[in-house]
Amino acid sequence: MYERGSIERIGNQSKWRRTLIAIAGLALCFYWFTSCSGRNDPTVEFARLEEALRRGDLVRAQEGAEKAASKYSEADAQWTWKFRILSATALSFRGMAERVLAVLSAELPGSLATSDIATRKLLLEAWAYGNLHRFAEAEQKLSAADRLCRAFDTKSSGELLKTYGLVEINKGNYESASKFFSQTLEVARKDGNQFLEAFALLDLGQAALLRERFEEAIYWSNAALRAGERQNANLVIETALGNLGWATYKTGDPERALGLYIEAQRRARDMGSPGDEVLWLTTAGYAYVDQGNYPVAEDLYRQALKIATAINSKEDILNAQISLAFVSLLTHKLDLARHYADQAIAAARADGNRVDELYPLLTKAQLSARQGDAREAAQLFSEIASDPKVDLSLKWEAQHELANLYADQHQTPRAEAAYRTALATFETARLEIQHEDVKLPFLSNASSLYEDYVRFLLSRGKTVDALSVADHARARSLAEGLGQLSATDAALPTRRDAQATSLRAGGPILYYLLGTKQSYLWAITAQKTSVFQLPPASDIDADVRRYRKALETQKNLAESQNSDGLALYQKLVAPALPTLANATRVFIVPDGTLNALNFEALLVPDPTPHYWIEDITVTNASSLRLLDHARATTHSAKGKLLLIGNPTAASAELGTLPQAALEMANIGRRFAAIDQRVLAQSDATPAAYLAAKPAQYGYIHFVAHGTASRLSPLDSAIVLSQPSPPDDSFRLYARDIIHSPLRADLVTISSCYGAGSRAYSGEGLVGLSWAFLRAGAHNVIGALWDVSDASTPRLMDEMYAEIQKGKPPAEALRKAKLSLLHSNDSFRRPFYWAPFQLYTGS
Repeated sequence: MYERGSIERIGNQSKWRRTLIAIAGLALCFYWFTSCSGRNDPTVEFARLEEALRRGDLVRAQEGAEKAASKYSEADAQWTWKFRILSATALSFRGMAERVLAVLSAELPGSLATSDIATRKLLLEAWAYGNLHRFAEAEQKLSAADRLCRAFDTKSSGELLKTYGLVEINKGNYESASKFFSQTLEVARKDGNQFLEAFALLDLGQAALLRERFEEAIYWSNAALRAGERQNANLVIETALGNLGWATYKTGDPERALGLYIEAQRRARDMGSPGDEVLWLTTAGYAYVDQGNYPVAEDLYRQALKIATAINSKEDILNAQISLAFVSLLTHKLDLARHYADQAIAAARADGNRVDELYPLLTKAQLSARQGDAREAAQLFSEIASDPKVDLSLKWEAQHELANLYADQHQTPRAEAAYRTALATFETARLEIQHEDVKLPFLSNASSLYEDYVRFLLSRGKTVDALSVADHARARSLAEGLGQLSATDAALPTRRDAQATSLRAGGPILYYLLGTKQSYLWAITAQKTSVFQLPPASDIDADVRRYRKALETQKNLAESQNSDGLALYQKLVAPALPTLANATRVFIVPDGTLNALNFEALLVPDPTPHYWIEDITVTNASSLRLLDHARATTHSAKGKLLLIGNPTAASAELGTLPQAALEMANIGRRFAAIDQRVLAQSDATPAAYLAAKPAQYGYIHFVAHGTASRLSPLDSAIVLSQPSPPDDSFRLYARDIIHSPLRADLVTISSCYGAGSRAYSGEGLVGLSWAFLRAGAHNVIGALWDVSDASTPRLMDEMYAEIQKGKPPAEALRKAKLSLLHSNDSFRRPFYWAPFQLYTGS
C-alpha cells in the first residue's frame, strides 16, 4: 500500500512556507535638519545621534533622541520635534510600531504644520499603522503626507513613495509595492540620497522575494549589501544579509541560508532591533526544520512569537503562529497545530489578507488528512491550489498533497493527474530561472514530489514510467546547457526507452534513487529493465560516509575486508548481479551521497574479497538522457592535446607541485610535438587557457591545484599562475569554464577535488568535472578527494599509454588503476588510484 509521507516530508520541503521578509522602519535622511539652525549644541548632538542610527546603534540613537527632545522641549519646539522624529525613526527600525505612535502622539505646533517635520511625522505614523494592520488609519496619514508634499514641495517625496510601498507590502499587494519602490529608487538617485537608495534596493529585493522572483531578489539584495558596506550602514547590511539568506533558502540551499540568517540575527540583536531579530529567528527555524532538528526550530519560533507579541508586530505574530502550526504538525502535537493554525487563519481573515490565510489553511488540510477526514482535506488542498492569490511554491505543494491523498485513497487516475499537475506547476517556476547559481539548487524544492510520484508509479507496477519520472529530474542543468532539453520537453516527463540507451551505450546500467523511506535500483540491459528496493537513504548514507573516510586513509581495505565496503556492494550491486552476467562494462547513474562514492572501490566478497574494478569497467553518467546522447568516437592519441599546468605558486599555502613537470613530460611524449600545445609555469594562466581556443583540442589535461567550493560550487577553480603584472585572476573558475565550448573526447583534471564536493538534488556533484561536461566535453576525469603528487604522474602515464593503443578513456583509466593496484608498492592502496572518477557526457 502507498505510504503517505506528506507530514514527515515537510521538514525537507523548502517551498511550503509563506515568505516572511518585512523590513521595518523608514530610510529617513536628516541632512535637512542640520541646516535649519545656527545653534551648535543641538546640531552637533543631532548629527552624533543620526550617525549612531546609520551605524545601527538603535538603542543609543533612540534613547539619546528622547533625552534631547525632553531637554529642548521648552526652549525650542523645532528641535524638540526633530529629536522626536529621530527617536521614532529608531523605534521604527526596531519594529516597535506602538511606541512610534506614542512618541508622535502630541500635536505639532502651528509653525511646523507645513514643514518637512510634519510630513515625516505623518509617514512614520502611516508606517506604524500599516505594521499594526490598521490600514484605514495608515491610508489617512499617507493621504495627508501626500497633500503636504504636493502643496509645499517638501523634500520627503522619496520617503512618501517608500512608505506607500511598505503599507502595500503589509496588505499583501506586492506588485504595487514594487512599483512604489522603483519610484523611490529613482528619486533617491536623482537627489543623491545614498541612504534612501540603499533602502530602496532592499525594498525591491523584498518585493521580488514576495513575488518569488528569486534571481531578481538576489540581484537587488546584493546591490543593497554593497551600498550598505560603502556607507558602513549596519541597518542595510543586516537586512541585506537576511534577505539573501531567504532567497538562497527559497532556491534550495538551506545550509548557506542558515549561515546568513545567523549573521543577520546577530547583527539585529546587537543593534537592538527586535523586529528584525524575530524575523531572522523565524527564518533560521526553517533551515533547522529542513535538517529535521524540530526541537531547535520550535524553540526559535517560540522566541520569535514572544518578541513579536512584546512589540505587538501583527505580521511577525502571524508568521510565528504559522511556523508553530507546521512544526507542531511535524512533531505530532495535533491539538497544538490546530490551535496555532486557527489563530493564524482568524488573524489573516480579520486583516482581509488572503495570502496570509492560505498557509495556515495548508496546515489545517494536512491535519484533516492526518485524522482521516479525506473529504475536507481534498476540499482544502483544492481550494488553496486554485486560489488566484496563491504563491507558486504553495500551489505545487497543495497539488502534491492532494496527489498523495488520492494515492492513499487508491484513486489512481486522480492521483496520476494531480502528480503531473504539481510537476507542471513546479517546472513552470523552474523555467523562469536563468542563472546557473540559482537553478542548480532549485530542484531540491521538488525532490520529495518526484520521489512520491516514483513510489506511486512503482506501487502500480509501472517500472519504466517510474524510471522516466526519476530521470526527468536528473542532470537538468547539464542537459539544458548542452541543448538536449527544450522548454517543451522540460515541462513533463516523457517515457524513456532505457533498454535502447543500454544497447547504444554498450553495457548494463545501474540507476539509483535514494529515498527517505526506501531507495530503488533499476538494472537496465538491452533486453530487460528490473527494479529492486534498497534501504532508505539514511542507511546507505551512513555506510557511504564511513567507507569514504576509510578510502581516504592509506589502508588496503581489501586485505582488512572492510565491512562497509562489503556491505555497500551487497546493498548496491548484489541485487543486480544476474543482470551483470558476462558484462565487461557497467554504467552507474548515482543519486545523493552515491555521487561521492567510487563504485570501483567496492569490495566483492567472492572468491576472496577484492575491489570491483578487478571485475569490470565502471563509468559514471549523470542521467539516461545524457548517456543516450553520448557520442560513439574512435579513440586514439591522434587528437590534439592542450596540456596546461605546473604553475608558479599563486599563494604560499598551496605552494608548488614537485612532480607536476614529470607528469606533463610523461603525457607530452605520448603526442607528436605538432599535435600539442603546452602552457606551463608562468604561461599557465586562466587567460591563456581561454585564449588557446580549447574547442579545437581532443584532449585537455590540467596539472595543478584545485579547490572545491561547497557553498558555491561554480566558484570551484583550478589554481594556475599569477599573470604579469600580478593580480587575483589566477583561478580558472567553473563558472568561466562552462562559457567556453568544448568538443574534447577527454578532459582530465589532475588535481584535488576535481569532481567537486557538493551534490545537488538531481544534478550530482557540481564542480570542475561538471563544468567541463557542461561545456561539451565527452568524458571528464576528476578526483573525489586529495590526490597524491607521488603516484599521479605514474597513473596518468599509464592511462595515456593505453589511449595511444586505441583504448577508450574509461578502459584506459581502468588499466592504469589496475597497474597501481597490482603493483608491489604502497600505490596499490585505493587512496592512490580510487579518487579519480570518469564521467561521461554528451
